[in-house]
Amino acid sequence: MVRAVVCRTLGAPETLRLEEFPSRVLKPGEVRVAIRAAGLNFPDVLMTAGEYQLKPELPFTPGVEAAGDVTEVGAEARGVSVGDKVIVKMRYGAFTDEAVVTRSQLTPMPSTFDYAEAATYLAGHGTAYHALIDRGRVERGEVLLVHGAGGGVGLAAVEIGKMLGATVIATASSDEKLAIAKSRGADHLVRYDREPFRDAVKRITDGRGADVVFDPVGGQVFEDSMRCMAWGARLLVIGFTGGIGSAKTNLLLIKGASVLGVRAGEAVRKNPELGEIRLRALLQWAEEGKLRPNISHRLPLEDCAKAMRLLLDRKAIGRVALVMD
Repeated sequence: MVRAVVCRTLGAPETLRLEEFPSRVLKPGEVRVAIRAAGLNFPDVLMTAGEYQLKPELPFTPGVEAAGDVTEVGAEARGVSVGDKVIVKMRYGAFTDEAVVTRSQLTPMPSTFDYAEAATYLAGHGTAYHALIDRGRVERGEVLLVHGAGGGVGLAAVEIGKMLGATVIATASSDEKLAIAKSRGADHLVRYDREPFRDAVKRITDGRGADVVFDPVGGQVFEDSMRCMAWGARLLVIGFTGGIGSAKTNLLLIKGASVLGVRAGEAVRKNPELGEIRLRALLQWAEEGKLRPNISHRLPLEDCAKAMRLLLDRKAIGRVALVMD
């Protein structure tokens, strides 16, 4: 029997249930993967609450990324073999101990990662890559302000921004989160409750401001970011865990600034070539030891609701993984 987390009613994480189903026979072109770990992302929480842009038909299993071992290869599935260690990319359905997918949903695991690291890599680091490289076009020597730097995508942005040669200012809500950001390359650390970050950015940059702002928080953080931007700044909208912010058009005009929406998955669906370039780079950097997810919590599949609560309560530092062994 296959275990899976099932959402039958939209709402809080506690409404999710672990259920069992029989394995199904593979269709041509399909591959069976024994899932060893799955990564949690904030969109998983939003999706189960019915607040995400993608709204699967009920019932459904949440989860967009996992990692495991190929256990069966169907007819017409090429380029994959039983025993391969793979990352599994899904729009939903990853919180299970067995997945049936197509070959196009599989990516070889970096040899430097364990299953949990592989299952928490591509979504967060892929978003950071798309934001900073495809959308923000960060250049060496620029100042990058990363909000929510203790979160999964925030830490990924710190890592990639530093690798691109930017001066990285990391903001977070605790010393513990900022310490991890520093270990991943942040040059300057700002705690929200100790100094208004807009003042800190101006102090650090001698009044010039940030060239690129990476914002997964939104709300007041987004609005205050417009008051510490440099000329020609790019404000990257990653998400809105802190609410929906309003863009002050006069500030954007005065600074010659741009607000850019970031949807890494949709960008690949619109332009698959972008995804191929991104994937090659991320896998290469992982193999070279330049990038690695920080996983603060590893919980069993049956504790999915508790894992989601870690995200909602801002207790995770980096990533949270569900592990099947």
